[in-house]
Amino acid sequence: MKKVQSNKGFTLIELLIVVAIIGIIAAIAIPGLLRARMAGNEASAIGSLRAINSGQAAYSSSCANGGYATTLEDLFLAPSGGTGFISPDLSTTGVSKSGYAVTLAAGNGSASVTVAANTCNGSTANAVSTYYAKAEPATLNGTGTRSIATDTRGTIFQDTAGTIANPILQVGSVMPAQ
Repeated sequence: MKKVQSNKGFTLIELLIVVAIIGIIAAIAIPGLLRARMAGNEASAIGSLRAINSGQAAYSSSCANGGYATTLEDLFLAPSGGTGFISPDLSTTGVSKSGYAVTLAAGNGSASVTVAANTCNGSTANAVSTYYAKAEPATLNGTGTRSIATDTRGTIFQDTAGTIANPILQVGSVMPAQ
């Protein structure tokens, strides 16, 4: 009796065609995924600045007699028997969050409003009349395509040129974020 050999399986050409198709699909999909990731990072940065604005409003009205914190550390400090004015993920000035560096500082021309010892949370710095916060991408066009900033007015600004300056003083390329 004669044995029949079975040649089941794929040829090398068939496998190469499948690999080429997968490569083409990946080449089309990856840039879209990177853009979606950058958009998510930017949305997180805007959310962080909105949280800072809310925290500053609460700090000013309940803790600093109308003044604002100059560092994220001071804004994070909890008053006795309470919680901080911002979440723990924003507790350090210059913190890296979702590919953005988030910082808080006194606004240009800011004056001292309340001495640190008179704030309800024992801030390390005096409360001031204006503040400025910004979130800049760790890698421009890598983790984000625009820098985001805010100030005492509570408006969120954006700049696609890279580093963003204090929006109170800068006129031109800085626009309110959408």
